[in-house]
Amino acid sequence: MPSSRVHWREDAACRLLTDPDELFADSAGQNRSKAVCTGCPVRTECLADALDNHLEWGVWGGMTSRERRVLLRRRPEVASWRQVLEAADKRTAPRAG
Repeated sequence: MPSSRVHWREDAACRLLTDPDELFADSAGQNRSKAVCTGCPVRTECLADALDNHLEWGVWGGMTSRERRVLLRRRPEVASWRQVLEAADKRTAPRAG
């Protein structure tokens, strides 16, 4: 995902939130938090960063901490989530015709 930006966070949809603590909501507020990630241009990079760094709190890349823990337990062999997620993006990207 080459880009001229310094860091993916510069393009994150959540940077526009008036209260960033919304991303660290309790279970009732997590769906609202996850909705911020829908359509975010850097969702994959955000999720990969959270998984690669085992971030324990908050919604990152559209996944809650619980969802990320489940994924990490299911796939302990993954050394780089960035590589896994980028490869998945390439497989699912619409082809130009």
